[in-house]
Amino acid sequence: MEVSTKPIFVAGATGYIGGRLLPRLLDSGYQVRALVRAPEKLRDRPWAQHPNLSIIKGDVLDSDALIQAIAGCRAAYYLVHSMSPEVKDFSVTDRTAARNMVVAAEAANLEQIIYLSGLGEEQSELSHHLQSRTEVGNILRQGAVPVTILRAAMIIGSGSASFEILRYLVDRLPVMITPRWVSTPCQPIGVRNVLHYLLGCLEHKDVVGGTFDIGQPEVIDYRQLMEVYAEEAGLPRRWIIPVPVLTPRLSSYWIHLVTPVPASIARPLAEGLSNPVVCRENRIAELLPQELFDTRKAIRLALDRIKQHTVETSWTDSGEIHPAEWSNPGDPAWAGGSLFSDARRIVLNGQPEDIWPAVSSIGGEVGYYYANWLWEIRGFIDRICGGVGLCRGRRSASELFPGDVIDFWRVVAVEKCTHLMLSAEMKLPGEAVLSFRLNRLADGQTELQQIARFLPRGLFGLLYWYAVMPFHHYVFNGMLRGIAEAAGQTISSGPEKIDKNILL
Repeated sequence: MEVSTKPIFVAGATGYIGGRLLPRLLDSGYQVRALVRAPEKLRDRPWAQHPNLSIIKGDVLDSDALIQAIAGCRAAYYLVHSMSPEVKDFSVTDRTAARNMVVAAEAANLEQIIYLSGLGEEQSELSHHLQSRTEVGNILRQGAVPVTILRAAMIIGSGSASFEILRYLVDRLPVMITPRWVSTPCQPIGVRNVLHYLLGCLEHKDVVGGTFDIGQPEVIDYRQLMEVYAEEAGLPRRWIIPVPVLTPRLSSYWIHLVTPVPASIARPLAEGLSNPVVCRENRIAELLPQELFDTRKAIRLALDRIKQHTVETSWTDSGEIHPAEWSNPGDPAWAGGSLFSDARRIVLNGQPEDIWPAVSSIGGEVGYYYANWLWEIRGFIDRICGGVGLCRGRRSASELFPGDVIDFWRVVAVEKCTHLMLSAEMKLPGEAVLSFRLNRLADGQTELQQIARFLPRGLFGLLYWYAVMPFHHYVFNGMLRGIAEAAGQTISSGPEKIDKNILL
């Protein structure tokens, strides 16, 4: 098939769907222009240096930048949704972004916009989440550029927020007290099927300007979804007891405690579960034929990805990377106030290449190499206080990219065999980073530095630092020894504290 040389624009390239669609577009021979707020998130991806890829730093909320970024493109994927803990009212943000997209698409004279929306009858009382998704589609349609809208219910795939809620609830709760929405009919779809439809929309003229419902062949309810998951996961039968008193707000708090998804995201999702989400028609199945996975196969494929540690993208990928300029090891004392640090080193008889796998595997199922029970207590306290806790885990057990989540940390920077910096996303009276640096020494030795830095906020920040400081000697020294043991390297000297003024 001959592919146009004009680029395909992707807004939302670092999101759950966008991060999977982008490499598939490249594999299909398309020129791709990706708009991202944090280009460093894509820098180390296997396809980041592809000659057909252009990565543009920008934001759909910046109208002028969006117009400039989209100029010269043939078509655009609009995969932007602002439902995140950092956005107070995602519908307002989504409305502004969609209007900016209309203006930019008209200025670029695009042939088509492809938008992934949510299922739900517009005549019914939709949740705030589904209302916003529908409103975005209506705004995009107000422009002169034809819009293809795909409406999907729950997307079943490793790393999706909806699937993670399902997985953790069923994995952890033999008995589930659920709201009445457990009997709501739905028509989920596997993520691979979604990607097939998104790609096909580019080359099939009969879908341009149309709205299509996409879903698996059969209609089920959430109780059946949980039962199928338990069977595929090899779990005993789960007892599901619906009660009428559980509101979406209460449900979101329960989801917050049991799953990695925070209440701020869980609540709009839980509200949407009360709306029937069933396909009204299936025309696209004839226009873009493929094998549509049923619930069982879609769940099986997602679980296989998780077991093999090959999750491509996760719902956590859309989180912000908050730069921590104050944490730069080369900076002098922070001019804005108190800055605390705890720096330690250990010298190992081995090369950085031998030690790095242990450093980069920290967190998730591996844990923190020492006193994991203390980390679990800290994670539980964070969860109770409304934080993310430890249960987000890792997207992959072996690879790390900037923007990835590790429990209650986010990767700020990663340089293979040299440096890893993590920024804390737990509830704290201040800001914190934890970094590791490998320095190659003479005689086949390597110095491993571990540096914790904390920028307190007010009196509680100061009290917090002094409260946890007595644990550092045991926990941090134990971590360094644990990394050495995990890497299979003998210790030449240390662990020991080092002066912050000689940090490399």
